[in-house]
Amino acid sequence: MFLTFSLMIPLVYLLHDRNKQRQHIAHLHEETLKSELNLLKSQINPHFFFNTLNNLYGLATEKSELTQEVIYKLSQMMRFTIYEGRKNTVTLADEVDYLENFIELNIIRYKHKIDIKFEQKIDDKQQRIPPLLFINLLENAFKHGVDSQLESQYIHFSLTTTKTTIMFNIENNFDKITCDKNKAIRRSGGLGTENLSRRLALLFPNKHSYTRYIEGNQYIANVTINLA
Repeated sequence: MFLTFSLMIPLVYLLHDRNKQRQHIAHLHEETLKSELNLLKSQINPHFFFNTLNNLYGLATEKSELTQEVIYKLSQMMRFTIYEGRKNTVTLADEVDYLENFIELNIIRYKHKIDIKFEQKIDDKQQRIPPLLFINLLENAFKHGVDSQLESQYIHFSLTTTKTTIMFNIENNFDKITCDKNKAIRRSGGLGTENLSRRLALLFPNKHSYTRYIEGNQYIANVTINLA
């Protein structure tokens, strides 16, 4: 018995050490994923804020009645991005408010009529989801769709949620020649969609689908997330 007990002691220490190593590796992996997610969130639409500030300067110079409204909506968006964006989850109500403020600021910025439809079928607006999840797709619709045309621009999108599913669909038109020229200048046309792809992969591994395709002059993207 003494011999058996003596042989078991180092085995117990070895198993304990391996367990600690696995826990340490798992912790490092979790911290790496958190760091990458934070980096991805920090890359979201900084140029939108600069564009809006430039537009705000123009409104202030013109002494426009819209100046106060733009300041308020921009401050709400910045608060959400800086404070709520750091959290793991936010309510659907807050996320929708963020998207609607983004739309309204862009309508003011472009100063012309854009056909925008935002359909919402939300079971519970207090349901919590990761923040800033769909802004990339909406931003791209303005950046590569509205910006590429002088008239007849449209953006149609919908958000549907249940306890177990989130679906986000967006469709917009664009001018291919203009978009190709703009991408050649910026050399960063796919950053937003790549950002979203990586976030979905980190947040919902094997529990999401993200498809995007072009039909003529229409860009269509669909995101489905399984929360079960």
